Amino acid sequence: MNIAINLTKKQVLGILGLILVSFGFYMGVQAVLYFNLQYEKSLLQKADLTQVLGVKQSDNFEKLALSAKAYLVWDVKEQEIIASLNREMQLPLASLTKLMTVYIASNNLKDNLSLTIKDENLIKDGDAGLISGEIWTLVDMIDFVLMSSSNDGANALASIVNPLNQKLPQENFIDEMNNKAKELGMVQSFFLNESGLDVNEGVSGAYGSAKDVVILLENILKENSNLLEASTQKEQLLYSNFSTHQIQNTNLIIDKLPGVLASKTGFTDLAGGNLIMAFDIGIGHNIIISILGSTKEDRFNDMEKLFWTSVENFSNDNS
Repeated sequence: MNIAINLTKKQVLGILGLILVSFGFYMGVQAVLYFNLQYEKSLLQKADLTQVLGVKQSDNFEKLALSAKAYLVWDVKEQEIIASLNREMQLPLASLTKLMTVYIASNNLKDNLSLTIKDENLIKDGDAGLISGEIWTLVDMIDFVLMSSSNDGANALASIVNPLNQKLPQENFIDEMNNKAKELGMVQSFFLNESGLDVNEGVSGAYGSAKDVVILLENILKENSNLLEASTQKEQLLYSNFSTHQIQNTNLIIDKLPGVLASKTGFTDLAGGNLIMAFDIGIGHNIIISILGSTKEDRFNDMEKLFWTSVENFSNDNS
């Protein structure tokens, strides 16, 4: 049976047009699928590159509401950045400076050395209760400075290093602080005094970055983990030759977070609120968290948020 199909020219053109539209739609869908696949591959490659560069930042950190201008969460064991914000921004250090002060003092002086508090050590902005004429051991004075963040105590530590090149003891001590910073690779750091007190309303006593203070704390813990032990305690009794001092830690959350290995607070008008802490969040798995440019109150809130988010990430990675 023969069936004749008679199509007009207009109908033929219509069918061809429909075929072309269908083919175009098909190719468009294929293009979308192709570019989606390439985008997904690029994300995977970016994630791989992030791991190669030692950065593990998760969305959980990016969602945190923090007051800090800069922070760094550093995985000591894996030598990786867990999270960071402006980690190399140069900012005032305030009393985080005293970590370098006790580091230099402990490296240059014998533990059984005694030092006498003099009138010139009792500076205008020192109010931690030291008394002129008191005699302290080096170890106890370091503990005193770490816990109370005493500016007088830092001044006393800096004054007992023998001067070189006819400089005053404090000037020589500051030179040693700056030399050590260079040696450790603290490229954003320099020190004008041993306490971190603002020199004036426009100049801080010390500058550095969140990364730099992590470098400093990591090296102290590596070389002498016992040096900062007092900084993990909420309170302590310390004794000079004729006085007993009951010291409260300036870190208000020192007993609220587990696994603390070291801590130091800092606050001045120029710096705002600074805080650095080291933790053991697993068996021998240490992290260091540094915070710069927060507020006097919010630095503690910032630290708690960063700590618990780090713990959560660590738990997820090991589940």
